[in-house]
Amino acid sequence: MWISGARIGLVALLCAAPLAFGAVQVWAWSALAVVSVGLLFCWGIGCARQKTLTIRWSPLYVPALLFFLLCVIQFLVGLSLDKVGTREALIKLTTYLLLFFMGGQLFATASPRFWRGFGLIVTVYAFALSVFAIVQFFSGPDLLYWSIKPRWGGAVFGPYVNRSDYAGLMEMLLPIASAYLLGQTGRHPLRWLGVFAVLVAFASVELSGARGGVVSLLIEIGLFGILFGRSRLFGRRYTATAAAVAIVSVVAVLLWIAPPEILARYQTLVKSPDLTLGTRAQMAMGALRLFRDNPWIGTGIGSLETAYPRYQSVFPENVIEHAHNDFVELMAETGIVGLMLALVGLQIFFGTVFRKARLKFDDLAGWIGLGSAVGCCGVLVHSFTDFNLHIPANAAWFVACVAISQAHTRSKCKSLINDRTPLSRIPSDANSLSPAKV
Repeated sequence: MWISGARIGLVALLCAAPLAFGAVQVWAWSALAVVSVGLLFCWGIGCARQKTLTIRWSPLYVPALLFFLLCVIQFLVGLSLDKVGTREALIKLTTYLLLFFMGGQLFATASPRFWRGFGLIVTVYAFALSVFAIVQFFSGPDLLYWSIKPRWGGAVFGPYVNRSDYAGLMEMLLPIASAYLLGQTGRHPLRWLGVFAVLVAFASVELSGARGGVVSLLIEIGLFGILFGRSRLFGRRYTATAAAVAIVSVVAVLLWIAPPEILARYQTLVKSPDLTLGTRAQMAMGALRLFRDNPWIGTGIGSLETAYPRYQSVFPENVIEHAHNDFVELMAETGIVGLMLALVGLQIFFGTVFRKARLKFDDLAGWIGLGSAVGCCGVLVHSFTDFNLHIPANAAWFVACVAISQAHTRSKCKSLINDRTPLSRIPSDANSLSPAKV
């Protein structure tokens, strides 16, 4: 009961976080941290009541813990240029690590019924959020929840101050919902309602004017197509083709009815870059100069706002909180050491997740795991021009998607090891049971 409650609580937390303006305010990300610790306690109590503790091991735990250790050293030794910012970043990083760990443990032991419910919840949630965002866009485009005006301005869309952050969330929800629909066997009577929900959610991203979000979604569609071609899923290729035609039709209709300012933003994708894109490039170049002067361990995680003014070449009167490029910001704050750990983590992620893309999925968990992996790829692409991984709600969804994408493999090899063995570790590769990996 405790473990099931933790599993439901994790999904509820992920759905609630974006509604609190992306959990960017102190009270919101603090609540995210507190609830994450509570979920860990619930899982621990459940394991104690079952009188067993089985940890589903992921090779990503190693680079993640080493990166956390690097940030702790920056804080304790005084290597950070902004100790307060580093302390806040450490609290958030701890929260993400807890969510990543809990996602891996809870989803790996989930029943097929839970996987079906999770896919349905994500589909309904994406649809409801997109309808709310569209209605708010046409009725109160400058207000959050029709009543709150952002203090520093912004391009409001849905519950987010910035439309790009909304698009970043949808980049993870849409692939999961699409994979859930593709994984349905037989002629499900509600499938077409699900297809309609996905199309509305996709349309909301296009209507938001988030260029990076639209490009990332198109890349995700292309990635789905590549995986279809490699996995021998001939029976579902017709479904994929029909979905592609439907998406193109929705794009055409929305381009026809979209306001002129939205069309003007998309024209910059094929014409000379506008001021926003040029400014983002200059911000990233400033962060690269910061990395050049602090190459090995950076200026300290969460310290960019303090360390950046010396290198600021745009908007000198404004405070720059992020470099609008998560990778460059990572380099500036954690140096070569942090960059290498991140690259190792990405190599492990791509190597372990997409290895099973060659297989023919026979259950819904595999499909949802694939959708989660594709969603992570979309966010990583978008991170070259934005900072979605610094929005707590989006970062929480990202680490959860990484955990979900690997949970299916680990759950498959669960039966190979006695679950009643205390502290047993299950390898991430079901075909490898060498002592070094157990």
